[in-house]
Amino acid sequence: MAFDPRKVDVADLIAKSQWLRQTMFEMVVKQQAGHLPSSFSIAEVLVCLYYAGVARVTRGNPKAPDRDRILISKGHAAMSQYPILADLDFFPKEELERYTQLGGILGIYADYRIPGIEGISGSLGHGLGMGCGMALAARQDGRDNKVFVILGDGENYEGSIWESAMFAAHHQLDRLVAIVDRNQLCMLGRTEDLLRLGDLEAKWRSFGWEVASANGHSYTSLLGAFARIGQTGGKPLVIISNTTKGKGVSFMEGEAVWHNRMPSPEQTELARRELAVNCIVD
Repeated sequence: MAFDPRKVDVADLIAKSQWLRQTMFEMVVKQQAGHLPSSFSIAEVLVCLYYAGVARVTRGNPKAPDRDRILISKGHAAMSQYPILADLDFFPKEELERYTQLGGILGIYADYRIPGIEGISGSLGHGLGMGCGMALAARQDGRDNKVFVILGDGENYEGSIWESAMFAAHHQLDRLVAIVDRNQLCMLGRTEDLLRLGDLEAKWRSFGWEVASANGHSYTSLLGAFARIGQTGGKPLVIISNTTKGKGVSFMEGEAVWHNRMPSPEQTELARRELAVNCIVD
C-alpha cells in the first residue's frame, strides 16, 4: 500500500523538528563533539521516516521482524538518529547524557551496540550497497521490508554509489529508497566547486532509478516525494532532498567551515535563541 501523506499531522512533525535540533545541539555543546550542520540538514527526513509513518517502526522493539531498515550512509551525521531512537524507547534516554563519554553507547559514529542502528558508516560510499543487500535479502525471504538509505551529496563522488545504483536497478529493488541530502557542501567546500555533480536527477534517472525531488525542510514537499514509494513500476526510488547545511542556526547555514567546528560561548547562546524559534513552517 502506498504511503498517504493526507493522514499525517504536519504540525506534530514541525514540533519534532525543533525538538530534534535543540536536543542535538545540547548534546554536542556539552561534549564538544559531533557534526551539527550535517545532522541539522537531514532532520526533517528522519522525522518523516520515524514519525510520519513512512517507515514501519515499532516503539520499544528495535528488532521487530517486520521493521523497515533505515541507514545513514553519511556516517558523520549518525547522532541525528540518537534522540529519535531514545524517544522510541529503544534505549534509555539517559544515554543521550553520556554521548561520546566512556561507558556510554553513543559515539560520534554509530555502532551496532546501539539498538535501532541497522548499519554503520565512517568511510563514505558504503551505505547504498548495504541497503541493496538488505533489500534483496528481504525479497528472497518473502518479506516486504522497505530499506531507506540517507546519502550525502558528496558521497555521489564515490564509485561504489554508482555500482550499487546499477545493481539496484538491475534487480528491480523497488523496496529500496535512497535519499540524497543535497546541501551542496562537503567538508572542504561547495560540491560544484570541488567536483561538479551537475544534474543529479538526470544522473540517477540514467541509472534506471525513479527520481523525485523535494524541499528537504518542507514536510509538505517531502511527504509528497515519499508518497511515490510503491508507484515506481519496479524501479528503486531516489529522492533528491534539497537542503541547507546547518539549517536553523544562521551562522552555520551554508558554511563549510562549520562541518565539525564547535561554537564559542557567545555563539552557543545565539544558537539557542535561534533554535527557540522553529525554522520549519510547513
